Amino acid sequence: MVQSSVLGFPRIGAFRELKKTTEAYWSGKVGKDELFKVGKEIRENNWKLQKAAGVDVIASNDFSYYDQVLDLSLLFNAIPERYTKYELDPIDTLFAMGRGLQRKATDSEKAVDVTALEMVKWFDSNYHYVRPTFSHSTEFKLNGQKPVDEYLEAKKLGIETRPVVVGPVSYLFLGKADKDSLDLEPISLLEKILPVYAELLAKLSAAGATSVQIDEPILVLDLPEKVQAAFKTAYEYLANAKNIPKLVVASYFGDVRPNLASIKGLPVHGFHFDFVRAPEQFDEVVAALTAEQVLSVGIIDGRNIWKADFSEAVAFVEKAIAALGKDRVIVATSSSLLHTPVDLTNEKKLDSEIKNWFSFATQKLDEVVVVAKAVSGEDVKEALSVNAAAIKSRKDSAITNDADVQKKVDSINEKLSSRAAAFPERLAAQKGKFNLPLFPTTTIGSFPQTKDIRINRNKFTKGEITAEQYDTFIKSEIEKVVRFQEEIGLDVLVHGEPERNDMVQYFGEQLKGFAFTTNGWVQSYGSRYVRPPVVVGDVSRPHAMSVKESVYAQSITKKPMKGMLTGPITVLRWSFPRNDVSQKVQALQLGLALRDEVNDLEAAGVEVIQVDEPAIREGLPLRSGQERSDYLKYAAESFRIATSGVKNTTQIHSHFCYSDLDPNHIKALDADVVSIEFSKKDDPNYIQEFSNYPNHIGLGLFDIHSPRIPSKEEFIARIGEILKVYPADKFWVNPDCGLKTRGWEEVRASLTNMVEAAKTYREKYAQN
Repeated sequence: MVQSSVLGFPRIGAFRELKKTTEAYWSGKVGKDELFKVGKEIRENNWKLQKAAGVDVIASNDFSYYDQVLDLSLLFNAIPERYTKYELDPIDTLFAMGRGLQRKATDSEKAVDVTALEMVKWFDSNYHYVRPTFSHSTEFKLNGQKPVDEYLEAKKLGIETRPVVVGPVSYLFLGKADKDSLDLEPISLLEKILPVYAELLAKLSAAGATSVQIDEPILVLDLPEKVQAAFKTAYEYLANAKNIPKLVVASYFGDVRPNLASIKGLPVHGFHFDFVRAPEQFDEVVAALTAEQVLSVGIIDGRNIWKADFSEAVAFVEKAIAALGKDRVIVATSSSLLHTPVDLTNEKKLDSEIKNWFSFATQKLDEVVVVAKAVSGEDVKEALSVNAAAIKSRKDSAITNDADVQKKVDSINEKLSSRAAAFPERLAAQKGKFNLPLFPTTTIGSFPQTKDIRINRNKFTKGEITAEQYDTFIKSEIEKVVRFQEEIGLDVLVHGEPERNDMVQYFGEQLKGFAFTTNGWVQSYGSRYVRPPVVVGDVSRPHAMSVKESVYAQSITKKPMKGMLTGPITVLRWSFPRNDVSQKVQALQLGLALRDEVNDLEAAGVEVIQVDEPAIREGLPLRSGQERSDYLKYAAESFRIATSGVKNTTQIHSHFCYSDLDPNHIKALDADVVSIEFSKKDDPNYIQEFSNYPNHIGLGLFDIHSPRIPSKEEFIARIGEILKVYPADKFWVNPDCGLKTRGWEEVRASLTNMVEAAKTYREKYAQN
């Protein structure tokens, strides 16, 4: 019989239990015992759910209180000295590395003030990992045995699991050198870390694990020769180590063929490949296997919520069986199910027709089992028939197709995506219009989403207050934010977005072609979970979405007020996209819809408009080549379609965060001002890359994902470093990102210090 396998399961709990408990722990409302209790309950529920579904190969060590890569840094002692000196408990060290920690001294605890490690996108997903940070003094060793403990925890329940660990080559390559060791190449640490991997694997074997999943996702990237060669070094070393389990090397999110030579013939039990994203790699990867190696066929989509087409999945797996035999084939999810919501049965309000097209993590367990049974010759005719009907229903549905939208996309021309004048001419017009000071200050958009805001939004959603009452409340929140910004002296204001639940969901709910969930949460980072909308059909804008709030905010201040929108690529990337039409078509449809909104904002008197594209780097195909070139072209085009219908005096802003950005990609958008997350970038070369950026730029000065409050002096020092490279007359002063997740006390102190630092530089430059 062909086995079924799941590479990982969501760790957040069906109703966000982990988020609630973790945040309660951070605020001191619960202790470690309660935190660990909830974590254990989630793990046990996940394992039992998979066992009950009939999954043969169940992952362990896929749980984390923050991030699985950060867990490995803690486990392997890759902990910079700035954290170890405080002698925190392991869980508090983990959280300090992930989100920073600032704490005053008490009778029982010393003061702590430490920033977080850098957080970046996990490949082309909306998940963020905490980047491992190494120095010449890093000494790898085991700190505890989390993977072993969780394996034994499952075993005690009578459930055999396959532990999963990020592999040595990927772990090092995805890391970076610390600021005191910038000459260090992380991959050079391979020989130092391999003995620790061997020690961990031996402990797993001693505990009873017969097989371990080693994730090497960087196999889908463009890799330097030195890194390609590291695979042979690593896995030959581990093969020669004593008493280690069978290793299954897993890659996902793309095509491994450009790196296939580097893993061909490795002494491992087998490989997992993602055939949802790259079915075209099949023949070559099969040919590269040795006569004994197994193939884990990633055929159930771990990144999207659409039902698998069983007829296609079964046919694909049967092709693998024909080449290798049943005993060497495993039916698997394409990747961990971390990126999908937990359970579709918790959705009580979804349209029944649309709901029938979806499959969340729990339902994907059934999918992987049904496909495995089908190719094993078991009778699953009823499941196949029900699936075929759902696939046909979606294909034929009127919800999917809108002829008017399709005609608009066909009529797009170059003029539609070009501003009326080049940036220098626009800049002159905008200077005359706004008369902003040197080092203009602003924020990125959102202000704290307080408990009061959430309560009133919930009351309005449930019909407990009227639309008029809710509108009055929102106006009062907007005025509070506006008066605060005026009070501390910000130059370009925002309305704070109190009416918005999420920067994508808010707009998706008002666009035709989207569907929404009640409990469709997925983890973005740490305790930050999002509920991605689902693009179910062609997209259009039936009515204005943000004009009312922006116009009100502008009416109560004389300072420029930014209208705040989310860009087409970010709306697409932070939703579950359609898989029946190209992402280019979906992006252009969104660009056209947002163009109507931008033009309406301008016509209503809002003359600074920010269209955020934090996901533009996330959407970049993982490898260079034609696919990447095509993406960059349509990503920039969709943004310019949205923003190019305005006058020269209207200032277009955009924002980008938590990615390694190429200035050329940002330049192609032709925004007047861009703001970029920067506070955790340690490499001075990163600033240098933007030294010739032609338009105006704000490099983010403080980390909004951390409760830590930077001092005025810290802001002054940070700005000073930037001004060594970037011209003062082009530089804006702003945070890394929106302030939605922070508390008002932190926001007030941090923004006040930031504005005071900008004033210090204005005075300094006025004297020169």
